Amino acid sequence: MKPQKSTLVLAALSGVPFIMVLGNSMLIPVLPAIKEALHLTQFKVSLLITLFSIPAGIIIPLAGFLSDRFGRKKVIAPALILYGLGGIVAGLAAILLKSLAYPAILGGRILQGIGAAGTAPIAMALTGDLFTGKQRGTALGIIEAANGLGKVVSPILGALLGLITWYATFLFFPLVVIPVVLGLWFLVKEPEGNRQAQSVNQYLKSIARIFEKKSAMLLTSFLGGAVALLILFGVLFFLSEHLETVFRLNGVRKGGALAIPVLFMSTTSYLTGRIIKKRLALMKWLVVGGLALIGGALTMIGFYRTTYLFFIAISLAGIGTGLTLPCLNTIITSSTATERRGLVTSLYGGVRFMGVALGPPLFGLLMGYGLPLMFWSTAALAGVTALLAAFLIRVKDMKAPTTPEEINRPAPYTPQPAFGLAARKPWNPPDEQGL
Repeated sequence: MKPQKSTLVLAALSGVPFIMVLGNSMLIPVLPAIKEALHLTQFKVSLLITLFSIPAGIIIPLAGFLSDRFGRKKVIAPALILYGLGGIVAGLAAILLKSLAYPAILGGRILQGIGAAGTAPIAMALTGDLFTGKQRGTALGIIEAANGLGKVVSPILGALLGLITWYATFLFFPLVVIPVVLGLWFLVKEPEGNRQAQSVNQYLKSIARIFEKKSAMLLTSFLGGAVALLILFGVLFFLSEHLETVFRLNGVRKGGALAIPVLFMSTTSYLTGRIIKKRLALMKWLVVGGLALIGGALTMIGFYRTTYLFFIAISLAGIGTGLTLPCLNTIITSSTATERRGLVTSLYGGVRFMGVALGPPLFGLLMGYGLPLMFWSTAALAGVTALLAAFLIRVKDMKAPTTPEEINRPAPYTPQPAFGLAARKPWNPPDEQGL
């Protein structure tokens, strides 16, 4: 792909995760205002994040299957439109309804979540289709950086919109969807000939074969993405309340403070994508190091919570997330053939959404038991995930099969080691003459 054309294509593709991430991150600075306006509990206000993310996580595998069968753009464009429509429903509910505003807003958020299922994960698969070799790592790093940039901009943007009114954030979604849909449709030319016409049963069997061969690496990678985003959104949810009650920050100042960890994450994601290229072993150890850095930063917050150390620690956690996610994106997309990439990346995206969904309520629950327990328990989760990545992500599993025979070949039988004498000397059955 020519440099100028690839820049336009990447710009169009980057708009998809940028828009998708606004769905949660832009609401975080106005959650206290929503809580006050609708007289909600801390748990009920966290459902505005959770009921966006859970439907997305459930629908994403279906969106991945449809993208493999009918094309990526034919899934992404309608999904973006549904995403914008959910914002209209939530915004109008806040304006027109009174006692029923909260459940109607939740309904709009569910619609947005269903739409979000067909956005960023499918855009990631399409990026994997369009770019190969060293370009793929760089392109996926830019896609993750766009995701991070959305997280940086969205708290500030949400705080600015909140100055108008708390429901202005919902009505902003359809305004930004339109240019992204047009850019994707007219600038991105999807590769032809990589759609598959298998039956659903055959397709699922081929996916099962991928997991037979690479289950340890794929499941560990899925867990790593979920844990990184669970912690990120849990910390942001905690910060939204903490910055007002402890540091007395409101409005744009609060949005700027919320943007600090994701600014470090976005910058690190971009730089990581530039350096990993096809260095498979480096990707593995950056994942391990990134998760370990997240765990170390959270442990430090549990011990020391002075203002400077607090912001240093959340910045380090952002750097750790920026090291982890681009490498996991590249590992997932590079280890799967094009014909199966849509569903596999969508399963990964679904697990990531589940991490986002669980983060706010989990941190909200743990806050009731004290901040040290909240930070140390999530630090332990990051540490355990780093150890699993060190032992279960293997370089040889990161390469995609390149021929139909490799794609459909069953996993080879590997005899399990026996115990006792049989472990020392294999037994061979005698032939007929030996009986």
